[in-house]
Amino acid sequence: MTKILVLHGLGMNMRGKAQTHIFGTQTLEEYDERIGGYAEQLGVEVEIFHSNIEGEVIDKLYECHERGDVGAALFNPAAYSSGHPGIVAAIAQVDFPVYEIHISNPASRGGQSQVATVCKGVITGFGLYGYRLGIQGALAALESA
Repeated sequence: MTKILVLHGLGMNMRGKAQTHIFGTQTLEEYDERIGGYAEQLGVEVEIFHSNIEGEVIDKLYECHERGDVGAALFNPAAYSSGHPGIVAAIAQVDFPVYEIHISNPASRGGQSQVATVCKGVITGFGLYGYRLGIQGALAALESA
C-alpha cells in the first residue's frame, strides 16, 4: 500500500480558532479526520504530522526519506511558505515528490510561496477537498512513473 506523508506547517493548529473568515471553522483535528477518510476511500495509508517548529518539519522529511516508505508528501506550509530556506532545502533533498497544498488561495491575498519552487506541484483554493485532489494526483504520478 502506498503511504503519503501529510505535513501541516506553522499555525495549522489554529485552524477553526483564528482567521475563520478565510479558513472556516473546522479544526486541525477535523482536517485530519477528513484526510484519513479520503485516504481510506482511495486505498492509501497516510502519516499525518504537524509542528510549529521548523526543525521538526525538516526532521520529519528526512526521517521519511531515510525510512524509504513514503511515496509522496502533501505539505501545507501555512506560515512556512516563505522565509524558511531550511524547509526548501529539505524538500529539494528528499527522494519522494512533495506537493504544496493550501485550503485557500494564498496568491489571492498577495502571498507568494518559496516552497512551491521546489515542489512537484501546487494545489490551492479547493478547501479540504484539495487534500483528496492531492492524494489522487500523487497516486496518478506514482503510477505513471
